[in-house]
Amino acid sequence: MPETHLAAAIENGINRRLVPILRARGWHPRTLPYIGYGNQDFVRVLGRVILTRGHEPLTAADQPVEEDLISRRGWRSFVTASVGYMPVTVRVGDRDFPGTADRGGYLDLVVSDHGLAPGWHDVTITAKATAPVTERVQIIDAGARFGIISDIDDTALVTLVPRPFIAVWNTFIRHGSARKVVPGMAQMYRDLLAEHPGAPIFYLSTGAWNIMPTLVQFLRGHRFPAGTMLMTDWGPTNSGWFRSGQEHKRHALRRLTAEFPHIRWVLVGDDGQHDPYLYREFAQEFPSRVAVIAIRELTPGEQVLAHGSPVAVQEVGTARRAGAAAEVAGGDGASLAPKLRAALHQGDRR
Repeated sequence: MPETHLAAAIENGINRRLVPILRARGWHPRTLPYIGYGNQDFVRVLGRVILTRGHEPLTAADQPVEEDLISRRGWRSFVTASVGYMPVTVRVGDRDFPGTADRGGYLDLVVSDHGLAPGWHDVTITAKATAPVTERVQIIDAGARFGIISDIDDTALVTLVPRPFIAVWNTFIRHGSARKVVPGMAQMYRDLLAEHPGAPIFYLSTGAWNIMPTLVQFLRGHRFPAGTMLMTDWGPTNSGWFRSGQEHKRHALRRLTAEFPHIRWVLVGDDGQHDPYLYREFAQEFPSRVAVIAIRELTPGEQVLAHGSPVAVQEVGTARRAGAAAEVAGGDGASLAPKLRAALHQGDRR
């Protein structure tokens, strides 16, 4: 393991000193449950333990914590202190599994021998000194052969501010009215999953976990299918100042490939940043694992906001080598859907 970076060490020191002060002022630990996933061999439980302001400790009868956080203005979701290295117990079915949150309070626990059947289930997370919370997990059937991996920003939704200010915008403006849905994308996903019952959808984003509750609310409100979100922790790491968004996506794609070796993925992204390159790279490395690459084409105005130029970073359909996955492109879900369906059917006939 690399030596802890100076910035991460400073952050650790601040949290160690801040937590007792906030506890003395009436702040209490709370567990944020994310959406987990797994198959017959494992289930991956995701969450975070933080301190939030409150007059009384939470009890099991309180409203779900994510609903409470959604209702708050954006900056308040960042005015928290992570509770690092907190002991956690995850109850799956009738069994308890111990775990520990990491330095940032994040829980990423992989449980085997869980005994859950394919479908959606509830598991319970109980961190020390917190009330139990319920997390939804999807157990994907071993027979599944189809799945979707979708980017979020500029693919499912558009935040009409320049890309360098996205983090600030997401921090201070949290309401759904601050974002615009990409027409037809939710319907396209619902139709694809209806044709493949039990197939999973994963939302892969370089956004911070802090904004995940708002994204869940936005996607749910616009009828996007439920699925696990794979976000990142924006801040100092053990080896540097910030995480690489591209490496985060590469790692997530390869992990899902290893966890679900029989699924062929539809990879959905946009041409405003690096999705076409990353997806082509992945298709070259795992040609049998990619069914189709679907790229949402940004308008010239959206391109300017994404990277400062009205021209796409990489033109869709170019720079492909033999054996790469089929690619389709369109400005929204309505234009992408028929092209994607045709490409999938053509691939099935091969």
